Formats: sequence, structure tokens, C-alpha cells
Amino acid sequence: MRRFKVLHQTIYEYSDRVQLEAHTLRLRPREDHNQHIESALLDISPPANLRWHRDVESNSVAVATFSEPTDRLLIESTTVIQKFDEIPQDFLISDYAVTYPFAYPEEDCITLKPYLNDGNIAHTTQLDDWIKSVWTKDKQVQTFELLLLLNQQIYESITYTVREDEGVQSTITTLSTKSGSCRDLASLYIDVVRHLGFAARFVSGYVYTESSENIAETTHAWAEVFIPGAGWKGFDPTHGNLVGAEHITVAVSRLPDLVPPVSGAFWGLPGSAMKVNVWTTQLD
Repeated sequence: MRRFKVLHQTIYEYSDRVQLEAHTLRLRPREDHNQHIESALLDISPPANLRWHRDVESNSVAVATFSEPTDRLLIESTTVIQKFDEIPQDFLISDYAVTYPFAYPEEDCITLKPYLNDGNIAHTTQLDDWIKSVWTKDKQVQTFELLLLLNQQIYESITYTVREDEGVQSTITTLSTKSGSCRDLASLYIDVVRHLGFAARFVSGYVYTESSENIAETTHAWAEVFIPGAGWKGFDPTHGNLVGAEHITVAVSRLPDLVPPVSGAFWGLPGSAMKVNVWTTQLD
């Protein structure tokens, strides 16, 4: 078991005093057999009333409401996490899904439908051409090997870049520019594997690296694929590896735009600036 402390600061500076509307916060990590919350503290200035609920994806969501005007908003989340998935490749795949292609059972398809290709992914020709650079349909391949190859190819062929713009750029933009943020790379991976018939979803959270204890970083994003027998397994195309103990999951969704860490609005004069700092420290 490994323990990590995550300090996540979100700071808004306004040009004048404003009235804050309700803000939605997805800052509390998910909990399961691989990830436990040891402690969690949420500090907000100016003071806010919090109402907690779980959304349709079972993400923990806090809705903060404010009563007093302010020219600055500070949201600071401090969490200590216990991680148990130190050997992420230790799993078994159901016999029928060991080799690709395979078909999900009908009962699973009902649940997985939002995460499957609905036939509306644009630029299928470009996706086909890109996939052919990794694997061709006339070659038999193991399911897990194919997923790893696609993940590694994005890591090697697409340059990671810090992109301050909101939202996720299109898959065709990422492929044509050969660059993107972690959320862009995760979205590309999702589109690629969905195009091949896999169920996949977007994940937002944090990742521990050697630099993250000393340098303020930002949130991280990766993808999860549903593999029969193994369940949801994470693939990080930004680092080219399988998601394990260094990755701390906060929220999952079928679409990247549905799980921003902080979202909200204000009434007042236009003009605001946002700064995000994340420090991830390994304990013990």
C-alpha cells in the first residue's frame, strides 16, 4: 500500500467585488478496493454552504453556495489517499475476450452503451489510417496487447503540451497537429478504442511524478477501457503506461466536458483570472 497527499488549489481573482453563483466541485477522489480516502479537507474562502451528492457516474459532487460578495475565491482541497493497485497488470481476462476482436455479452452492452461508439465519431477514415500504423486487421492480436500498443503509439507520436484553453480539442486536430494536453490525448485514445468496439470512458484526477512534490502542477487525465474479466482498466497515453498506484482517480465520465474539477459563474463586472496549483506528495 502507498499513501499520497494531494493539495489542490483553485484561485479566482475578479476585477471588482462580485456575487458568486453556485459552484460545482468534483474534488473528492473516488473510493473502491484500490483507492481509499484516509482524510479529506475542503477549505473555501469566502465561506460557503456545501451540499453533497453522487452523480450518475457515482462521482462525489459538492455544490457550494455563497452569501457574501467577494473579489477573490479560494477553493483548497487537501486529501490523503491510500493506493493498493501496485501491480496493475495483475488481472485475468475472460476467455472469450483474450483475443481481439470479441463481442461484449448482450447484458453488458446495455450498461456499457454510453461508453461505446454510437456511430457518430467523425473522421473515421483518419482513425482507420492511424490505427493501421499500429495494427492491421489481418493480424491476430491479444486484446490487452492491442490496447497497450495503441496507448504507446499515442505516447510516442503525439507531443504532450500544456494547453490553457478550456475544453478538449477534436481528435482530428490532435492527429494533424501531433500535439495536445493530457485530456486531448486521453480523448484521442477513447475515440480510437471505441472505433475498434471497446467501451471506454474519460477519467480526471491526479498523478504522482518525481517533480510533483516540489513544482506546482495541474490535474491529470487518462482513459479507462472495460475489459471482460478485468473490469475498467486505466491507460495513460500521456505517460505511455498502465494506470496504477501513482494515479489518483477523482471523476469518470463518458465525455471529458462533463467532469470539470470546478465550475460556476458570478454576477458583476467582467474580468477574472484563474490559477490552479496541484502538489502530489508521497507519504511514508
